[in-house]
Amino acid sequence: AMLVSHDAGVEVTKPEFSEQLLVGDTVAIAWRVSAGFAPRVASFRVQLVQGHHSEWVEDAQDIATVAARNASDPLGPRGPRGDEYDQRWRDLTDSGEGIHGEADLISALSAGGSVLDAGCGTGRVAIELARRGHEVIGVDLDPGMLDTARAKAPELEWHLADLLDIDLARTFDLVALPGNVMIFLSPGTEADVVANMARHLATDGRLVTGFQLGEGRYRLVEFDDAAAAVGLELEHRWSTWSRAPFVADGADYAVSVHRRAMAVR
Repeated sequence: AMLVSHDAGVEVTKPEFSEQLLVGDTVAIAWRVSAGFAPRVASFRVQLVQGHHSEWVEDAQDIATVAARNASDPLGPRGPRGDEYDQRWRDLTDSGEGIHGEADLISALSAGGSVLDAGCGTGRVAIELARRGHEVIGVDLDPGMLDTARAKAPELEWHLADLLDIDLARTFDLVALPGNVMIFLSPGTEADVVANMARHLATDGRLVTGFQLGEGRYRLVEFDDAAAAVGLELEHRWSTWSRAPFVADGADYAVSVHRRAMAVR
């Protein structure tokens, strides 16, 4: 068996069971046949979860190593970064999967207008929007991710900054926070980030977000309250970027479009 480390608030998920184990729990290497799986005695992978980030690890020593590294990282727990992060999207493209659902919706909603990609990461969404003719600016707090974005599209405008207090001294037709940006924010800063993003919206502009839902994560009611506090009303909500209907019961993801109250009416 393997004891889950107490360091840095580590949790472990057994993917086959889709259940979380709390810090201090023991993970059995040999699973019971009665659970529907054949016994396994070889090492197996578990998912290290800290905050909203996760990383696959192989054994107890790896857990301690990753936990210590994440605890000392000024940007918080880290998964793949930069080109390593981008590899996932290249693999999906190579397999024939579409990877531009966010850009499809953002482009349609902004009707060719200007876009602020807030939390742009390696620039996947921003670069695709620029390819479609949008004026787009990307902002991210992670220098490694932003370095990759700049390398891929040096002609675009990129800013290394915090969404909490960045001031670009201009407005946009649409401000987008795709890629779970809202749940990667420091807890307690979400409303202030929403307010700052609203300050970057044109009079008739839209705030578009997409993030995972679930126990312990930022709640939609809190998000809608933060938007309302700065004069934004919900215009649309879907469960996917392809506009699948949103059903509150059991929903694990929400794509939301907020707009100035006068514009919604």
